[in-house]
Amino acid sequence: MAKSESLYLKVKTYILDGIRQGSWTAGERVPSENELCDLCKVSRMTARRALQELLNEGTLVRIKGKGSFVAEEKQQSSLIQIRSIAAEIKEQGFDHHAELIICQKQSANAAIAKALEVENGCGVGHSQILHFQDDHPIQLELRWVNLQAVPEYCEQDFVLETPSEYLSSIAPVTEAEHLVEAIIGSMRVRSLLKVSEDEAILSLERKTWCHDQLISYAKLYHPGNRYRLGSKFKTG
Repeated sequence: MAKSESLYLKVKTYILDGIRQGSWTAGERVPSENELCDLCKVSRMTARRALQELLNEGTLVRIKGKGSFVAEEKQQSSLIQIRSIAAEIKEQGFDHHAELIICQKQSANAAIAKALEVENGCGVGHSQILHFQDDHPIQLELRWVNLQAVPEYCEQDFVLETPSEYLSSIAPVTEAEHLVEAIIGSMRVRSLLKVSEDEAILSLERKTWCHDQLISYAKLYHPGNRYRLGSKFKTG
């Protein structure tokens, strides 16, 4: 291994060991390039490379004008199993609560009618809910529901029970379709999720069926720096 490679890994290991040992916890600033030069006896270029790689890996986040900080642990969701956001948050050891923005019957426009496979202008249930992980907004849920299949959707209290929990009890999911992408997002979405101008939003579009009937179409938005999607499966 070249000397430059060895020094760069030395700096990276120094920071990672400090995080593991609790010297710097989530949200705390790690040493700057200049401080790392003195602490690890390396050049500024070497210190910069180590910090940049940790930023790229998501271990650190950079705040302009302030430095590099230990990233918050990302909430993880599964792409295989359809589960309640409340259950996912609680399993990670956090508290969940929700703010109901809208829950009402509306006429489906052309885009929603196509997504739900209903007639244009047909009455559908529509809800908008902001989910929190402790005090941090972690998901903005926009959902449209086929009222022919779930006629009492708009009468539910989705502060006490998530739409996912309610729908799974009424029309259990037998098929699902996902589309995941990183987006900039509208000003409203960014404001509700408290996402800064230089952060991406993780968008998940999901359709769910119960047997041959399409039940729900949802757009789920998450802060890209606090949420991730993952899955594990086994065959044979």
